[in-house]
Amino acid sequence: MLLRFTKMHGLGNDFMIVDLISQRALLEPDMIRALSDRRFGIGFDQLLTVTPPDTPEADFRYTIYNADGSEAEQCGNGARCFLRFVRDQGLTTKSTILMETSSGTIKATLEHDGKVTVDMGEAVTTPSEIPFIANSCEVTYDITIEGFPEPVTIGAVNVGNPHAVIIVDNVDTAPVETLGPVMETHERFPERVNVGFMQIVSRDRIRLRVFERGVGETKACGTGACAAVVSGRRQGLLDENVEVELTGGNLSVSWAGDDAPIMMTGPTCRVFEGRLQI
Repeated sequence: MLLRFTKMHGLGNDFMIVDLISQRALLEPDMIRALSDRRFGIGFDQLLTVTPPDTPEADFRYTIYNADGSEAEQCGNGARCFLRFVRDQGLTTKSTILMETSSGTIKATLEHDGKVTVDMGEAVTTPSEIPFIANSCEVTYDITIEGFPEPVTIGAVNVGNPHAVIIVDNVDTAPVETLGPVMETHERFPERVNVGFMQIVSRDRIRLRVFERGVGETKACGTGACAAVVSGRRQGLLDENVEVELTGGNLSVSWAGDDAPIMMTGPTCRVFEGRLQI
């Protein structure tokens, strides 16, 4: 059969998006890994599927698969592309939609300038809910890493998926390729973790590189941007509204603290549409 799909990206964080409402397909992990290959497949960081919701309050169910075939709980850049996709495909005419994910329901809104704002919900910092192994809830934690002479200080937060945020002097020289994969699989993160390397430029601007769980370093990471702002705010280093400069472009993130929702705004881009023989 021929499977219709769309290739999109949010600041270079790229996705294959499949409508599984008007067509049917079973996408196994082996197939996802093959399709994600940038030389022999379509190439993407994550594959996103659109299916009917399980609850009447939501408009769609939004499922995210990493390039290695594993399922992710949340993806902020993907959520923005998801809204653009369902509108482009005629699956909805709404400017604001509710999306079910494996970690809860999120809301996305198409702005007048074409950007999309996503209400990412509340930040979770309780270690057992991240999940992260710790004796108590702290603003930062020191983690011993084999091969690194000094403990690494991180902020740990869940914004739909788990993140470890490390403050660095310069993201250009940060040890993303070496520390990222070691931290991703560290024993204190039982479900693995996304690793963010944050350079604070000013109280309202940061630079960020993210090593994503199950993917590797990506051009941008929406949940990573949100986690970095939350971690910086909790340490008293950032203001409520922060411009996050990623390798692929900028996101605007706002968080008032405590139980307030994290709001993230950024662009989307449709790259091409295609049909795949499966």
